[in-house]
Amino acid sequence: MSITPDRKQAVISDYATKAGDTGSPEVQVAILTERITNLTEHFKTHAKDNHSRRGLLKLVSQRRQLLDYVKRRDEPRYRSLIERLGIRR
Repeated sequence: MSITPDRKQAVISDYATKAGDTGSPEVQVAILTERITNLTEHFKTHAKDNHSRRGLLKLVSQRRQLLDYVKRRDEPRYRSLIERLGIRR
């Protein structure tokens, strides 16, 4: 259910705004999106896993807060981020 370290490094390198960037909102949202996608796949086979569902809702909420922050700070940056991630909003 969690992402592998190799996949996490690939996501970080794709969404980093500069070299060594691991904490920018874009990177954080991309990592959360990857985890949410993995959990969504998990629920296709484990529909009654309510403990993981609670974690999924927490991740979605955290991603929503980060996206709201980016939208408040820089609207074009927000638009490009959700377009790159394929998030409908």
